[in-house]
Formats: sequence, C-alpha cells, structure tokens
Amino acid sequence: HNAEMANDPIEDSVGAVRDYFDALGAGEWDRLAQSPSARVSLELHRRFLARFIRPCSRILEIGAGPGRFTVELAALGASVVVSDISAVQLELNRDKVLAAGCDQHVEDRLLLDVRDLSALTDGAFDGVVAYGGPISYAFDQAAAAMAECLRVTRPGGVVLGSVMSTIGSFRWFLPGVAEEIKTFGIEAVDALLHTGDTRPTQPAGHNCRMFRWRELADMIAAQPCRLLAASASNAISLADPEVLGRLAADPEVWPRFLDWEEELAQEPGMLDGGTHILFAIELLSVSR
Repeated sequence: HNAEMANDPIEDSVGAVRDYFDALGAGEWDRLAQSPSARVSLELHRRFLARFIRPCSRILEIGAGPGRFTVELAALGASVVVSDISAVQLELNRDKVLAAGCDQHVEDRLLLDVRDLSALTDGAFDGVVAYGGPISYAFDQAAAAMAECLRVTRPGGVVLGSVMSTIGSFRWFLPGVAEEIKTFGIEAVDALLHTGDTRPTQPAGHNCRMFRWRELADMIAAQPCRLLAASASNAISLADPEVLGRLAADPEVWPRFLDWEEELAQEPGMLDGGTHILFAIELLSVSR
C-alpha cells in the first residue's frame, strides 16, 4: 500500500500542498489582512460563520491554518477540534489562538487530511468548517473529501466550506493567465479553464482544483445533504484596488460597503465571480 501511495500522483500533489503550507508559515495568517479585498473575503467568511454556527456547538475545523477562523469560532462560543495537514500551521494555530485568549475553546489539535477522517467517529460534530479550500486541495478526490466532512457531522448539522473559483480566479489573476499562456501555451491554459486543475501550469507553485459553481452544486447534490446557502468571495470588491482602498479608509462608507458585498455575492449571477465559492450544507437525517 505504501509503495502504491509513493507512486500516486494525487498523494504527490497533496504532499506538495503540505510542503507549501509548511513553507508559507505565518504568511497564511497575513493573507486575509494584507489588502482591502482580502479583508472583504475575511468578513464574508466570518459572516457565514455567524449565520450558521450556534453557541456551544462542537465544530471540526479542517485546514484551520494559523487560526483566523478558530478565533472567530471561539468568539461564537463553539468548542473546536482544530485540524490541518501541516504541522507547522498547527503550531502557529496554537500560538495565535493563545495570543488571542481563545485557547480554552480548542478541544484538540490534530494532523488530518480532509480525504481521510477515519480517526473521527460518525456524527461526532455539530458542524464542520472547511475554509480556505481544503476540498480544492483534495483534487480528484474532492467528492470523497466532502463525503468525509458530512460523515463526521451529526444529522441536521452543517458543513461550511470554501473552494477556489475557476471563473473568478481567471478574472482576478488575468495578468498571471497571460504569462501562463506565454510559458505553457494556449492549449494548456484552455485545459486549466475546463478542468480547474492548476497542476500542469504551476508545477512548482500553489496547486489546487478550482470549481465552477455548477460543478460544486452537482457535487453537493450527489451527497445526502441540502444546500442552505452559497456565496462568492468576493463580489464588487475585486474591481479596482485603488478605489477599494479609498472606500476602506472611510469609516462611514466601509460598513455599508461590506453589507453590499454580502448581498451581491449571494446573487445567483455572482456565485462564479469571486476568487472563492462559499457554501453551507446541512446533513439530512438518514431514515432507517
């Protein structure tokens, strides 16, 4: 079995993701605060948590990283089992959550791969939070990863997640797309657009499986759950960084702008428009 895994391209890819986040270190903490558009993304994810996570819930956080959302879950009164594929990120999580005065809300920290949560029992959690794209990092096993998240959730519990968006990422990273066309050729970028798989055009980079909304919706529909909500992350805040910076600096305008973002990002026509797609699903009760 170990020999098979050693020659498995998915295992190699997931190992590369682990190495990437080990090397990134504290940069993952900074990512959601380094620009106004990143702060919008943080706020949209935070509002999703506030909407669906109830006080005293027992939550599994997958891909928790250094703890931006662990702190938010603690503020909501949840008890959190923190997990990540990166041991470096788990140590950073301990440091950041302690510094925030929230570590009493953390039940445990586990080194886990979203594709295999077999160390956890069925229905052990009131909810699962898989922010930052853990399901995208499962590549061809994304559906199995979603099924694992649902397996460890109790009936009626929720899974909140975000995956990378194909269309929104092409829009936001268009300068990089132009460079990839020059480096790898138009056919390789055409394949990227139609598969969402970044590995062929980023052999040594930050790799993931991006989704179109309809692909994610089909994957959700195949699971024993119902869709509660979906949202882009971001919406209009990706348009003009300079103007966005001016809006963010205005204490009267910025809160209203965030309300607009939350509203517009949930419009059906916008779900593909951000760099990520947020979703909330509820595990259905299994009739016996």
